[in-house]
Amino acid sequence: MTLHDVALDDKFDLARERIFVSGAQAVVRMLMMQRELDRRAGLNTAGFVTGYRGSPLGGLDQQLWLARRQLQSADVVFQPGLNEELAATACWGTQQTELLGEGKHDGVFSLWYGKGPGVDRTGDVFRHANLAGSSRHGGVLALMGDDHTAESSTNAHATEFAFVDVMMPIFNPAGVQELIDYGLYGYALSRFSGTWVAVKCVKDNIESTASVDVSLDRLGIVLPEFDMPPGGLNIRHELDQFAQEKRLHDFKRAAAAAFIRANNLNRIVYSGGANARLGIATVGKSYLDVRQALDDIGIGEAEANRLGIRLFKIACPWPLDLEHVAEFARGLETIVVVEEKRSLIETQLREALYDRPDRPLIVGKKDERGAALFQAAGALDPNDIAIALGERILRTIGPSQEIAARVSRLKQFQAMLADTRDVAIRTPYFCSGCPHNTSTKVPEGSLAAAGIGCHFMALWMGRSTVGFTAMGGEGAQWVGQAPFSRREHMFQNLGDGTYNHSGSLALRFALASGANVTYKILYNDAVAMTGGQPHEGGLTVDMIAAQVRAEGVERIAVVTDEPDKYAGRIAFPAGTTVHHRRELDAVQRELREVKGVSVLIYDQTCAAEKRRRRKRGTFPDPDKRIFINELVCEGCGDCGIASNCVSVQPVETEFGRKRRIDQSSCNKDFSCVEGFCPSFVTVHGAKIRKAQGISGATDPLEGVPEPAIFSLDRDGWSAIIDGIGGTGVVTIGAVLGMAAHLEGKGCGMIDMAGLAQKGGAVFSHLRVARTPQDIHAIRVSAGKADLILGCDLVVSGSRKVLAAVREGETTFVVNTAEVMPGDFARSADFSLPTERLKKAIRQAAGEDHAHFFDATKAATVLFGNSLGANMFMLGFACQRGGLPVSPQAVEKAIALNGQAVAMNVDAFRWGRRAAHDPGFVQGLVESSRNPMAGREIAQTLDDIVARRADFLAAYQDAAYAGRYRAAVAAIRDAEEAAVPGSTAVAQAVARNLFRLMAVKDEYEVARLYSDGSFLRQLSGQFESWDSLEFHLAPPILGRKGPDGKARKSRFGPWMMKGFAALAALRGLRGTVFDVFGYSAERRMERRLLADYEADLELIRTSLAPDRIDAAVALASVPGVIRGFGHVKHANVGKAESERARQIKRLAAPPARTLKAAE
Repeated sequence: MTLHDVALDDKFDLARERIFVSGAQAVVRMLMMQRELDRRAGLNTAGFVTGYRGSPLGGLDQQLWLARRQLQSADVVFQPGLNEELAATACWGTQQTELLGEGKHDGVFSLWYGKGPGVDRTGDVFRHANLAGSSRHGGVLALMGDDHTAESSTNAHATEFAFVDVMMPIFNPAGVQELIDYGLYGYALSRFSGTWVAVKCVKDNIESTASVDVSLDRLGIVLPEFDMPPGGLNIRHELDQFAQEKRLHDFKRAAAAAFIRANNLNRIVYSGGANARLGIATVGKSYLDVRQALDDIGIGEAEANRLGIRLFKIACPWPLDLEHVAEFARGLETIVVVEEKRSLIETQLREALYDRPDRPLIVGKKDERGAALFQAAGALDPNDIAIALGERILRTIGPSQEIAARVSRLKQFQAMLADTRDVAIRTPYFCSGCPHNTSTKVPEGSLAAAGIGCHFMALWMGRSTVGFTAMGGEGAQWVGQAPFSRREHMFQNLGDGTYNHSGSLALRFALASGANVTYKILYNDAVAMTGGQPHEGGLTVDMIAAQVRAEGVERIAVVTDEPDKYAGRIAFPAGTTVHHRRELDAVQRELREVKGVSVLIYDQTCAAEKRRRRKRGTFPDPDKRIFINELVCEGCGDCGIASNCVSVQPVETEFGRKRRIDQSSCNKDFSCVEGFCPSFVTVHGAKIRKAQGISGATDPLEGVPEPAIFSLDRDGWSAIIDGIGGTGVVTIGAVLGMAAHLEGKGCGMIDMAGLAQKGGAVFSHLRVARTPQDIHAIRVSAGKADLILGCDLVVSGSRKVLAAVREGETTFVVNTAEVMPGDFARSADFSLPTERLKKAIRQAAGEDHAHFFDATKAATVLFGNSLGANMFMLGFACQRGGLPVSPQAVEKAIALNGQAVAMNVDAFRWGRRAAHDPGFVQGLVESSRNPMAGREIAQTLDDIVARRADFLAAYQDAAYAGRYRAAVAAIRDAEEAAVPGSTAVAQAVARNLFRLMAVKDEYEVARLYSDGSFLRQLSGQFESWDSLEFHLAPPILGRKGPDGKARKSRFGPWMMKGFAALAALRGLRGTVFDVFGYSAERRMERRLLADYEADLELIRTSLAPDRIDAAVALASVPGVIRGFGHVKHANVGKAESERARQIKRLAAPPARTLKAAE
């Protein structure tokens, strides 16, 4: 197939008439087109854009910044708003430019944007500005970002009624194409009617991507004949509120309706033939859902006309043009209104048709019997719409076997959706190194209230964080609560972006009330939640401190990870104290005793923003890395508790689960070293060893045939790509979409990210069809997926994915690599339900359609890193016949993307090879010497004992190892006598006795650093380094933190010699000369070993076939005893409780079996 000539810059090239763009990019393109259309009309106009970001409009300002050069050349000014109402007021100002006769242009077309809550707070400006009117050659669009299902909002919302209340016409685009079309119509309508015009943006249009027609002459906008009042409808100099209101009611609404009618914006799509009986009225996203629903029950235009079904697509749900309504309703018996959320169209239809003697029956939210039909809560699903319409058609038009069969199958899909449950959940989490990992902690006994921003996620991280408010109201709820609460004090989290937006007013209110509250202003130098945008006005820490002091706050503390950066450079208000973040707990304990309002400014740059800036070379990049000595690590998880960091990952070893630092995701926060463990080492000047991939040694496509291309029949192709936010899942969707665009096919794509950028689940829904017009709803409903490309095993096992599968038809390709979610940071023993996930996938797709491959391991071995894993999976799906585009188109799209092109093409090809010959690729991976290819862990009892005995000989001496072997052998013999062939108890003893015998005392930690194993491990990860720094807590120093627990100190590279000297003295262990052996911790360890040896004797004498499980449980109790110092003491307490329970269980008489009387 011939591939079209396409470039990424096409989206902003006005000479290009067919482009592939996202909704946000389409808005930028629309602004440029408006300027060009004005120029062609002889008008010298300019543009102005402002607003406040928020999902689903979170990425709009980023696109505006990316296109700043093109916008500047088109005289379009982009000024991000401080908040929504101020931004709207600025738009109002643009319409006043010509009133004074001082304007530089004929007019200024303006665009405001804000999510639903921002619409709510801007109502006053909207009302005033809409009454005042737009300028003749200007016009204003207001983009409302609505989140119908609260995917990334604190409530589900639809804000049309806010615009109805101020009498602002509303456009509701059904997709990317109509964002452009309705934007251009909207400016023309705004100029003609003198109103502002609202445009509804939801994920399905503003965050979707599609191929669109952007030819400048495609619309042919008509200005109708209209009897204007004196002075017209546009903005004017006046202070006559009654005249403004009269014009709005008597003329502006009518002018808007005339414009809509003249341009046929509300249109009948299917006429229903000569005898139409059933009408369907719908709007926006719901129109796409209805078209999809009708397709799913086999009704296209010809069939609709044969059956007498009329379809009415509404562009402007308010004001609903009555002439259009009358034309649509003529002759109908029943009208079904399909719209999401509250009834806007349905109520207007009822009102318009109420007095007609031949008025049809109207159903929508409820049917004629009052039963629920299309719910107002949440969003509508095309399958549910299809079922409702199908049943209505069967009742109204008559029986049809085909429609009945299709409805029955859709009901099966929806029943499957209802019965499907998440096997596992990947919960959004703070990024690696996020400042909020530390900043959201509060002292024991205190509570913090959540606020709007990333720190909101502290609510589900066990951070003693409760409740939340609307944006900017943080702390005001405590003003109302405090007088009636026994609690004396509250911490209030407040992001710096929210403080700048409006939160400073809530602080002022708290001051006025005298409430005891500490505002924790979390300064991370970016609006992190929506993509790292800068603060409007360049807010700094010292500016905040000065502002809150001016408001009347006396006690101000600054806590930061870099306190030295202020010295001699920044002047804070008198009395302000500056602290290292290690002192956060002590500072908060002091502040909670302060009466009235106190402020803690926590200053640490957003981790994700650090990463972006470091790539650009605009942020310091400390030349050091954190490394964990695997053998010293106890796997206790205290580093995860201290850092809450997702870069602390598990590693399964011969001696149990340990921890490692994922160097590829680490953002160098370094808080993990605060975990009470001597295994952490700071490696200065570290150069990460570049893994050498082996892919170049073999042609990946050798012997691989051309894959079958998925046939695009009338239903097209639907897919879900799932994975983890920030790992390139969205890129895979973009590559597939571009491949379809290159082949001249229609493509629609929605990235359902929500909080996925914070390590949560991300889903890309794709539809490909022969033409763009053949694509309707992009979201893939239950039972509709032709392909599931599972880039993450956990997300692939979610309800949203599993329910989309058709057993025996859907191709399901899954990367089996285990990536721990954020829960692991707080739970040392967290494990993924891997086998249950695989089983659920097999059950959903069928054995022959479920394909599993560890693409992460393969990519690491083949290419030297895991970044190619997702593209590998795409190649796998391609070779399995799962894609509707050619591999040549995919590779061209990869080249257009421009990121790591050679590696990604290679990964795609190796994925194809893996699908064709999985054994060859798996063999190549397993035979590689790459350390990521897998670690051999002892499986047999003999191997387990041999490895640990050798270790204990080095730990102490051969006699010590012999003592270990004898103890295990005694249990082994007893178990063999009780249950021949069983080694379960002996294996448990072999592992757990070793744990108690090989305690990591001072000598052992020193040995594990000096015996060569540490340097070998270090060399495996780093090519070179300058120096090492160790984080230890020698008892002799006795350092304590504010909580009374021991604290670590830093030691330089000389410590390696100290380790060697100390390790050489391990022969003193257990003798009178063992100075460390007298400590409480060492005495406790000796007692634990003695107790366990006593338990082994109990196990040996109690073994019987029905007591194996109880014996294994008792023998495994030491597995709980992990860590050092206070961490170990806490775990010993848990172990002793469990030991008592298991001894009682083992000692209990066997349950008697009752026999029936003979």
